[in-house]
Amino acid sequence: MTYPVCPECKSENTYHDSIQFVCPDCTYEWNSEETTQDEDILIVKDSNGNLLSDGDDVLLIKDLKLKGSSEVLKKGTKFKRIRLAKGDHNVDCGKIMLKSEFLKKA
Repeated sequence: MTYPVCPECKSENTYHDSIQFVCPDCTYEWNSEETTQDEDILIVKDSNGNLLSDGDDVLLIKDLKLKGSSEVLKKGTKFKRIRLAKGDHNVDCGKIMLKSEFLKKA
């Protein structure tokens, strides 16, 4: 049986103690309902620290050269109705995926 990873320290060394989970590394305790709720939340911030959400419009803050192409995305390019994704490139702008650190909320 596999137990969830600790939400505080991300340790895999956890165990179930009758009604809750316990992490022996950081002594954090949580119940199983908290685990399922935390995994669904995706927090993405732009270059200014503003929270981004699905459907937002964003602007590019610097010129970016696309890998494998001679195309350059210019500063100030607006992307409408973005979607958030998990991973290194966490903003889906339709045809391309970008990192949120190069964007600001419009």
